[in-house]
Amino acid sequence: MQLEVHRIDPARRNDFYRVHSAINDAACCFCVAWWVPTWDGWSDRPPIRNRAFRDKLFDRGEYDGYLLYDDGKPVGWCQVGPRDRLEKLVAQFNLSPDPQSWAITCFLIAPSYRQQGYASFMLDEILIDLKTRGVKRIEAFPKRGKNLSAADMWTGPESTYRKAGFELVSDNPETPVLALTL
Repeated sequence: MQLEVHRIDPARRNDFYRVHSAINDAACCFCVAWWVPTWDGWSDRPPIRNRAFRDKLFDRGEYDGYLLYDDGKPVGWCQVGPRDRLEKLVAQFNLSPDPQSWAITCFLIAPSYRQQGYASFMLDEILIDLKTRGVKRIEAFPKRGKNLSAADMWTGPESTYRKAGFELVSDNPETPVLALTL
């Protein structure tokens, strides 16, 4: 097992789609949920529309995350970027504008790689990279609740963030806000 984390760039675009595929039960959102202006109609959006929107984001230079590789095979994705660019996120969590804060808004590990420490490894590597890039503060928005399914964990597991040192900022019982100063 050789694990590596790389920032996405144009050369890794196809690897993004290999992770966001039917084989990983991830061929529907294409990590655009926070980019659309409202949740209204979200469940009715066809996957092809979301993929087209993701292509537009890539085409305009929005390479906003990291890919996890195991022996060269893409097995994970994490969307990370400046928080305030995602107006729906800021509004939903009633966040005050802060151009210095970044956000982790999506976390996907291929099903056969879950529960093996891949998410923690990936997060640790991302935090190291963000610090070298001068990012000072990062926020995360995990879900809480009983009987959460894997699909409910698309913003990342709270335990993974806590293990990395994130602290509670807003204690909503279903969707807390966590933050880490780098």
